Amino acid sequence: MDIPRARADLHPMILFFSALIILLAIVAITRRHDARLVLLLAGFGLGFVAGNPGAILRMFLATISNEQFVLPICCAVGFGYMLRHTECDQHLVQLLVKPLRYIQFLLIPGTVLIGFMVNTPVISQVGTAVVIGPVMMPLLRKARISALTSAAALLLGASLGGDLLNPGTPEWRSVSQALKKIDDYKEFDSRECTQRVAPLLIIQVGVATGLFWFMSLLRERRRRLEEEKQLANQPGDDADGTSFQVNLTKAAVPLVPLVVLFLTGPPLNLFHVPKEWLVQGEMTAYESRLIGAAMLLGTATAALVSWKSAKDTAKVFFEGAGFGFTHIISIIVAAQCFGEGIKLIGLEGLLRAVVADHPSLLLPIAGLLPVFFAALSGTGFGATQSLYEFFVQPAIGIGINPVQVGAVVAIAASAGRTMSPVAAISLHCSSLIGVTPLTLVRCVAIPLIVAVVVTVGVAMLTARN
Repeated sequence: MDIPRARADLHPMILFFSALIILLAIVAITRRHDARLVLLLAGFGLGFVAGNPGAILRMFLATISNEQFVLPICCAVGFGYMLRHTECDQHLVQLLVKPLRYIQFLLIPGTVLIGFMVNTPVISQVGTAVVIGPVMMPLLRKARISALTSAAALLLGASLGGDLLNPGTPEWRSVSQALKKIDDYKEFDSRECTQRVAPLLIIQVGVATGLFWFMSLLRERRRRLEEEKQLANQPGDDADGTSFQVNLTKAAVPLVPLVVLFLTGPPLNLFHVPKEWLVQGEMTAYESRLIGAAMLLGTATAALVSWKSAKDTAKVFFEGAGFGFTHIISIIVAAQCFGEGIKLIGLEGLLRAVVADHPSLLLPIAGLLPVFFAALSGTGFGATQSLYEFFVQPAIGIGINPVQVGAVVAIAASAGRTMSPVAAISLHCSSLIGVTPLTLVRCVAIPLIVAVVVTVGVAMLTARN
């Protein structure tokens, strides 16, 4: 077989120093150095190796000021803060949890699924865990489910990918931005991604939850005596929400932006928001601003139904927006710079060459690389942001729907983040029970890996549809 041109163009010295930089980045991240700093330094390092550090600087400046990301994400996190401030999120959680109090054998999968559902309107994984943890953890412990299994169920549910059903999640902004560079997708709406990901996500969630439940039952059986001794030494905890009075109006508030976005977008398109309401002249920001406007509407609704808390609305919203910029936008910027560095050294061309030689490897690679990247960096959206664009042209070249590839990348990235001992959600859940993140991650790794394999297999069978 002839050596593809893209492979031949990679100078050995460039490959050596690039591999060294990437290896050092991996080591630094595994030692829990700040992933943003590591990715930025690695990106600039790759830029210098490729002889074009200016490209990394331009990417940094373009991404940190990119309305396509900053506006919807910061507004979404600001809305999440308002939900917490008004306790609307708690009313939704209590409503979802209520049936589980009477069917305790379903508590483990129920915790995972409730976390998944709450993560859809509350796109922050840690935010989801903070919302459902105080309700679910006491319920699980009272049912004599071990602390380790309880925290692992919380981790899995909060990070499995419920946010991928939200059109405002940053992953779909990445996919939309990459596809709009292609003539056939100039008018692509990121809300269409939720339609493509939903069938695959159902498979991912079903396999991961089912296998985790089975493995948890086996683990609980082995550890029952030990856990009973630990539980006997703990004071009683009645904070399980049994006396919580659910307000259905408040429980519906977290769903307001989702309803707006689904009613105004494909495939329903029941309502149309005039573009002149949101933008003037150039219309490229319309979609991002629509997502932001939906989050603002949700924030206003939360203030109206909790009018006693309305005086702090602006303060709480902007605190959340600032948190989103610090903890989400920053990692997107760093991941973009790192991805640009990888592109500059020619690995994108190498991937195209490999896919051209072996088309059947496209989707397996699209599943493997994001899992690896997200597990190391602790970020699912960062992995999607850095890697998805590499797969777009190879997918189109072999006749595979690039939106389907985007769904695979995003699902795999979410799985990798959940398996990451340096992810914020893993650090949070492990701190609740005083174990290392790696101990907790081991409980969810096998179910997630098996689920990704099955999901990629199904995606391969349906990719050309």
